[in-house]
Amino acid sequence: MVEDMFTLRPLAETDSLEQLTELLHRAYAQLAAMGLRYTAVDQSVAVTRRRIASGHCLLAWRGNELAGTITVHHPQPASPCPQFRQPDGAVLMQFGVDPAWQGCCLGSQLMDAAEAWARSQGYLRIRLDTAQPASHLVERYGKRGYRVEAPLQWPDKAYASVVMVKELEKELEAAAATRTSVCAATN
Repeated sequence: MVEDMFTLRPLAETDSLEQLTELLHRAYAQLAAMGLRYTAVDQSVAVTRRRIASGHCLLAWRGNELAGTITVHHPQPASPCPQFRQPDGAVLMQFGVDPAWQGCCLGSQLMDAAEAWARSQGYLRIRLDTAQPASHLVERYGKRGYRVEAPLQWPDKAYASVVMVKELEKELEAAAATRTSVCAATN
């Protein structure tokens, strides 16, 4: 089964930030080839360290090979993005899957884990940003229940971005309704 191919776990002190940074460079290379200079395209190890600080960084392993990562944060009060400062939502960032493992559902597993963390922290929403010209990513996130919340222009980026949000509360309500209907049907 595809889900059994990878082990997901939080970043440990013994994990190599150099290895994590190299993974991000590989994962974002296709976006760089499209002219989209996401921070992760060429960030330094120091930037990787700063971007995971105070976040919940998950790593996906296939044996001894680092295959993917995602970091989810509490709201970011100092962010220049007003949506990321909202107290009702967690913030996803630095999400990448090694090109060798793209198409194996690993990205979905990582997002599921990040969304579960956000729910466990009591957040009603989860937000992310992506480049607007990366329409394949906007579409992929849309299929996961994210919607465009606002346009965004990072001061150091030449392209327009969008903030996308997913309502976690609706998922919880739908799950509760399903449990209620299942219980009612078995009585």
